[in-house]
Amino acid sequence: MADAQAIFDSYAHDPEVTRYLIWRPHNSVADTEEFLRGHLVRRQTGAEEFSWVLTLKDDGRLVGMIALHPGEYRVGLGYVLARAYWGRGLMPEAARALVELALAQADIFRVWAVCDTENLASARVMEKAGMTREGVLRRWSLHPNVSNEPRDCFCYAKVR
Repeated sequence: MADAQAIFDSYAHDPEVTRYLIWRPHNSVADTEEFLRGHLVRRQTGAEEFSWVLTLKDDGRLVGMIALHPGEYRVGLGYVLARAYWGRGLMPEAARALVELALAQADIFRVWAVCDTENLASARVMEKAGMTREGVLRRWSLHPNVSNEPRDCFCYAKVR
């Protein structure tokens, strides 16, 4: 909860950052606090979701978040990065590290993620993280900042 203001300031309020996400930009820090409370409740009720904030090495500034969502033998990957840090290689580095961490687990055979077919920057992040595009999932995900209907998404994965 102590990160709420930094998350709001860094990326959660930015319509460009949230354009292809499954949630709308936050209008206030209170929205970000509610979002974080949801994460805490899921963890307390046993939901397996592992989220990390991303910070800069030099000054500790919060710049994004990355998460793993485990399943039986597979793990989903999700991420968000403040616009000021796009194009610097930060997210591919973080995603690659989590892909490798997940696949090093004996019971995990697949790490996968999706992105809107128009979100080519996110597609590139997954490619740089060692994931391969497997195809298009038609009408897969609702991105409310783009459309009120489910949109086509690229599916990427790395398997062992």
